[in-house]
Amino acid sequence: MKSSGTTALAPASLSTHRLLHAPLPELLAEHGVEVVELEADPGFTGGSFVRGDGSVLFVRPAGRPVVEWEITARALLGRVLRVPLPPVPAPFEVTEV
Repeated sequence: MKSSGTTALAPASLSTHRLLHAPLPELLAEHGVEVVELEADPGFTGGSFVRGDGSVLFVRPAGRPVVEWEITARALLGRVLRVPLPPVPAPFEVTEV
């Protein structure tokens, strides 16, 4: 998964526990995250981009398992909002560009 953009959203009162356990659609809506689904290479599990206006775009690869998206989206949101998170499980990795 890739995370890009140097402008993070203002840190929210989002705890690590809430990020890991709240319903994902609720979290994404709460933080105004737009999600687009695209065909992608098998090794790509998702990405994020913080636009110049501070809005956030997540890219979700089409046809991938829901559990994979849950892990990816929560890791990306945590990175964008600067919420401390435990390391993502292998074989995932977060790369900032």
